[in-house]
Amino acid sequence: MFVIIGYIVALGCIFGGFIIHGGNIGVVLAALPIETMVIVGGAFGAFIVNNQPKVLKATFAAIPKLLSGSKYTKARYMELMALLYEILQKARKEGLMAIEKDVETPHESPLFKKYTTVGNDHHVVEFITDYLRMMVSGNLNAHEIEALMDSEIETHHHEAHAPAAAIQRVAGGLPAFGIVAAVLGVVNTMASVGQPPQVLGGMIGSALVGTFLGILLAYAIVEPLAGLLEQKNDEGTKELQCIKTTLLASMQGYAPQIAVEFGRKVLYSTERPSFSELEGHVKGKKA
Repeated sequence: MFVIIGYIVALGCIFGGFIIHGGNIGVVLAALPIETMVIVGGAFGAFIVNNQPKVLKATFAAIPKLLSGSKYTKARYMELMALLYEILQKARKEGLMAIEKDVETPHESPLFKKYTTVGNDHHVVEFITDYLRMMVSGNLNAHEIEALMDSEIETHHHEAHAPAAAIQRVAGGLPAFGIVAAVLGVVNTMASVGQPPQVLGGMIGSALVGTFLGILLAYAIVEPLAGLLEQKNDEGTKELQCIKTTLLASMQGYAPQIAVEFGRKVLYSTERPSFSELEGHVKGKKA
């Protein structure tokens, strides 16, 4: 919703200011289809050449998600930490082997079924169960698991960053494609140099629309998408860091209630529940 509002404000102010200043919007609209084909078509072709198929697929999958709000809300984090609390509490009371079945078959586990928002997120469940499995096996110490977690989180961040970087490169190239369209327009104008001044003026104006459109698409349309996607990726990384901090605190001997407090402190302030909110939620879910 905010993406659409932002586009409306940006384009409304730009074209509105042009019209108020006495500009003829008809000249811009008349040149728009051809200039759009040259600029957008050229940029899209370069985008395909510049990225591997897996990055193309990830980028196309990520764009629709930009139009929706963030899924990383306070309610989601409270559910995540309630899940971690119950798992760690069960392991503390009954022993690590008691959670082996929950770890091996999380989709059949009553604990994961209880928290549907997090339990249905394959990546989060896999991250939790992989490291719980290592904790159950007892072959790795906290420092070794922390190093492995850091490597996986870094890999996840780089993979998630690839679509944002691809969109950013397109934004960087759009002004150049606008110049290409403008140069083609000037070449076309020079081939018609014998035409009346009114005709030549219109042709020059159409050529300049290419430069305008390339810059407009780059900085008002495409580059903001790359920035928004990068912010969403950071939120995904933050969730994994929360899980990491909670599990490591448990491995170092802290009680489950203290371990989830460690995880809570990692979260961004806008989504971080207070101590009393988290405590009440955990106790309510446990009851």
